[in-house]
Amino acid sequence: MSDALIMSGRALRMSRRNVDALITALALPVMLLLIFVNFFGGAIDTGTDQQYVTYVVPGVLLLCAGFGSSNTAIAVVEDLKTGIIDRFRSLNIGGAPILAGHVAASAARNMVATSLVLALAFAMGFRPAATPAGWAAALGILLAFILALSWLSAAVGLLAKSPEAAGGFTFFVSFLPYPSSAFVPTSSLPSWLQGFAENQPVSQVIDSLRGLLLGQPVGWTPWIALAWCAGILGASAVASGWLFRRRTA
Repeated sequence: MSDALIMSGRALRMSRRNVDALITALALPVMLLLIFVNFFGGAIDTGTDQQYVTYVVPGVLLLCAGFGSSNTAIAVVEDLKTGIIDRFRSLNIGGAPILAGHVAASAARNMVATSLVLALAFAMGFRPAATPAGWAAALGILLAFILALSWLSAAVGLLAKSPEAAGGFTFFVSFLPYPSSAFVPTSSLPSWLQGFAENQPVSQVIDSLRGLLLGQPVGWTPWIALAWCAGILGASAVASGWLFRRRTA
């Protein structure tokens, strides 16, 4: 645990010193919220009497998580290329603390970006009706999703041979919210796409966040979302451990 805390501090300092990447990670979600609400919001019918900003905020939060966590893959590749991993191993620091440090830094960046998006959303008219318990549950699910994506990104970083290849992971992760309930109801999608959109993990997380934040019935959806997050996190953590041993053997 002490090694993981030290590696987390290192990863946070690296994020702070990489000003360009930090500004992009924080500013991009804000820009996306402005674009979706101001450019497209007037033309999209969500089938409710809510303002579009109220409908779209959970989807933008997940886009934020996808973009933020993808930087983990790039950071892992950079560590492998510079040889710092060998230096850490000579100090008897294992792979789990190193990767956990990058994941912790990713979660911290994402939570800051989430706070910025929520602050802007409130300024644009977002008015949730969540109870304190609802807010806690929504933030817990969002954090679980961020951690799952960050561990998945760490595994991708161990697979990739270059930062450019790892950066390609951004496209895949940022694409998933589009065929989902993030920006339009799934009933408005083509019939051949609705089955995938309704049952993929992103839709489960978004529907949970939307229901909890707006004080609507959510049923079993939050538990399904957490099951997806646990499955992705567990599989990614195991794969990361195996890949780390293989890359550093």
